Amino acid sequence: MIESVDLRRLQVLRLVHRHGTVTAAADVLHLTPSAVSHQLRQLARETGVALLEPDGRRVRLTPAGRALVAHADALHAGWERARAELAAYADGSSASLRMCGFPSAVAGLLAPAAARLRAADPGLAVHVAEEEPADALDRLLAGETDIAVAVLGGATLPLDDAKFGRRPVLAEPFDLIVPAGHPLAGREETALGHAADEPWVLAAAGSCDLYEVAVTACSAAGFTPRVAHHARDYAAVSALVACGLGVALIPRTATVPTRHAVARLPLRDAPTRRVLACVRLGSDRRPAIARGLAALEEAGRDLVSLPEGPDRR
Repeated sequence: MIESVDLRRLQVLRLVHRHGTVTAAADVLHLTPSAVSHQLRQLARETGVALLEPDGRRVRLTPAGRALVAHADALHAGWERARAELAAYADGSSASLRMCGFPSAVAGLLAPAAARLRAADPGLAVHVAEEEPADALDRLLAGETDIAVAVLGGATLPLDDAKFGRRPVLAEPFDLIVPAGHPLAGREETALGHAADEPWVLAAAGSCDLYEVAVTACSAAGFTPRVAHHARDYAAVSALVACGLGVALIPRTATVPTRHAVARLPLRDAPTRRVLACVRLGSDRRPAIARGLAALEEAGRDLVSLPEGPDRR
């Protein structure tokens, strides 16, 4: 019979479930692997059931462990809703909001949203941090940030993850970039199929979702990209393109350094990615978080209305 369970140990189990290893969960929690293992052994004693079983070099939850995580998700969502209700009774004088996201999201969404929030409410302390998508969601789950901007899909943010609430903020198209002297460079827009015979600059397979976006879009256009170089940083990608070493797809919010002589072409058949603002499930009712989500939605609408064209940097 279960008489009591330490909720902090449930959080440890949630993170092990997310990452599949004790070491990765320990990194997120800023603990040693032995401390995490101890917490899990204590939780197993409290519940009276086996929670983990080996899976090669990783671990996986037993059926009892998965059932417990589902209940833990519901408990944490309920606690977030309670925090939101209690926040409504506070005077808001010490309110703060922490937001993070990947680099182009910081530039296109988080920075404008933070400026909007500061102008509307100087008493709200807003902090923005640049984080890779998986790290941003880990920080969110660990309670180290309030809003994480991420891209829908893939292993980073699967559709069925019940730990997070999601708010769409941007459906972002990809542009084709080519060297400034390329035959396509003078066009106002083009189709992806016109770059079928070009060498391509792509992220390495499995390194990020950008690779899957490019390969899927090219396949839909009727060709497989001939990969000449691998890069994922947009400055590195545009440098390779500017030197005539290939063409590439980059998101609309990604900035190309002005020193890189490339032409940026909107595509008639542009692939898109869905950018979401993620919160811990139930926390979106907290006033500061609700204001942050609204500001990000406004920033997303502003981005959609930006002028497009080959000369935009």
